[in-house]
Amino acid sequence: MHTEIAARLSSLTVTFLRAQSFCLAAATLIATHSLSAQLRQPQRSGAEIYLRSCATCHDAGTPRTPTRTALQAMSAARILRALDVGVMTSIASPLRRVDRQAVSTYLGTTSRDASAPPASAYCQANTRAPARGAASWKGWGPVATNARYQPADAAELTSVDLKRMELKWAFGFDGDVTAFGAPTVFEGTLVTGSASGSVYALDARSGCVHWVFQADGPVRSAPVPAADAASTLLFFGDQIGWFYAIDAASGQLRWKKRVEAHEGTRLTGSPAVHNGVVFVPAASWEETRALDPTYPCCTFRGSVTALRMHDGGVVWKTYMVGRPKRTGGTASGVATFGPSGAGIWSTPTIDTARGALYVTTGDNYSAPASATSDAVVALALNDGHVRWTQQTTRGDVFTVACAQRPACGPDYDFGASAMLLRAADGRDMLVAGQKSGVVYALDPDRKGRILWSARVGNGGTFGGVQWGMAADGRHVYAAVSDVVRLPVAAGTGRVGAATFDPVQGGGLTALRISDGTKAWFAPGRHCEPPRPGCSPAQSGAVSAIPGAVFSGSIDGHLRAFSSDDGALLWDVDTVRDYATLNGVAGKGGSLDGAGAVIVGGMVYVNSGYPRFGGMPGNVLLAFGPKVEPRK
Repeated sequence: MHTEIAARLSSLTVTFLRAQSFCLAAATLIATHSLSAQLRQPQRSGAEIYLRSCATCHDAGTPRTPTRTALQAMSAARILRALDVGVMTSIASPLRRVDRQAVSTYLGTTSRDASAPPASAYCQANTRAPARGAASWKGWGPVATNARYQPADAAELTSVDLKRMELKWAFGFDGDVTAFGAPTVFEGTLVTGSASGSVYALDARSGCVHWVFQADGPVRSAPVPAADAASTLLFFGDQIGWFYAIDAASGQLRWKKRVEAHEGTRLTGSPAVHNGVVFVPAASWEETRALDPTYPCCTFRGSVTALRMHDGGVVWKTYMVGRPKRTGGTASGVATFGPSGAGIWSTPTIDTARGALYVTTGDNYSAPASATSDAVVALALNDGHVRWTQQTTRGDVFTVACAQRPACGPDYDFGASAMLLRAADGRDMLVAGQKSGVVYALDPDRKGRILWSARVGNGGTFGGVQWGMAADGRHVYAAVSDVVRLPVAAGTGRVGAATFDPVQGGGLTALRISDGTKAWFAPGRHCEPPRPGCSPAQSGAVSAIPGAVFSGSIDGHLRAFSSDDGALLWDVDTVRDYATLNGVAGKGGSLDGAGAVIVGGMVYVNSGYPRFGGMPGNVLLAFGPKVEPRK
């Protein structure tokens, strides 16, 4: 483990034990823990939680930390949102969400936090999207292979056009400090979720609003459209475990359900849809819960749930680990459980030719370690049974409390989807990038046998391939985070206790699909100018079109590189203030999570990601080529 990572984890542990936590955002009751009464913790009042987990910081007049009086002037929704997905997530994540909700309600007002878009932001009456068949980016990528490659006819954008790119419009997320939703575009409409739980349908060309849907929790997964009888439905999950089907034309709810009863359930990966069935991956917050010494770690199991499109009925469910059992207890008498973990953070990959569904998994949270963690797993599409598993890192048992434990795994999750690709010689292969900094190519016809592997980064807890790669038939494009954290000076009061090295980190590598050899490498670019929350790390997902590869960075820049040699083609700094279409004060920040979406001559990207110490922001940006006046 890198020294800066160890220092970061130690800092988080000390911060929690000293009860330095903030608070922010919305009210939603969620299901209680389902395993047994032995695992249920008593509900505490908001006042109790504040005294235990907030007062040390907020009642002490710590620099740059809001006082209790200041918090009491905020809405409970805003407080909860900061705890869930905002600047205080790293500190508040050890708290159960019911506890975060309780302290938010205790402190905040009942006033509404985010305002509805003004009438002027809505599209004119009877303005509808183009007919079916228009260019699209449906979900995590344009197609179910998850290669994040947009062909020329749908991109309607060339590498030459990039020299003329300009901002066409900006849309602001009211009251948010993060913009992490993954946009989807279809039939001329862009749909994206937000940290407030608002899901917006916008005209993809002009940015005007068609409708707004309010989910129960923050929405970062890309909504996936699919036709159901005479209508089209949108499917997506939220960060507190609810899964939704809404009407794509009106934004009206069709059905919603929880795919897992576990309190820590988190639906980050976009679903996959095939033949009337929606495949929902599930991950968890529980990895951070272990910072709380009273938490019985750990019981969450990563899973895929197959639901019927029309009513949400369960077709099948497959867990990545067996049912956890009590394994002992801590020195203070808190019960321990295992196996656990192996969450699925990313979109499943559909292989219709083989009738398979491929998922990538994270680490285990508690012993015993399983053979399905840090792995690519092939499931049968029809019934979910496991066909094969290819594990690349064994024994990876990790939680954020690992700084206090002598033996922990390296935290080498697969956070990115596997891509189903075809090499020039006609071979199919699955290509997956890991936080270890290694990219693997697997043979789907030989139970995932490794065809080649290539190192593209240093790897680590905050390193390696994080959110996703792209491929265009010749190359696999892998960007890495490899962020380097520096010690924080005592007394700065910096929220989250994080700062970045402005020079180290990042990098984009092109690998030949045939054998994994390196075609070219574009190093991460130094922060210019250096500024708080800035890093060269390129942890966001990569996207590609013919001739160009798009990669965002924690420094707030979105860049396009030549797919031939890695030369820089376009560079835009998104960190600035924006006048938005909906009148919200807009600000750009770090780029992370979902990458650029390219459709119909436009490039869309959400800007703002402070979770790990990056720069906050709250805007969706739309770029396109400048139209030259006719002579």
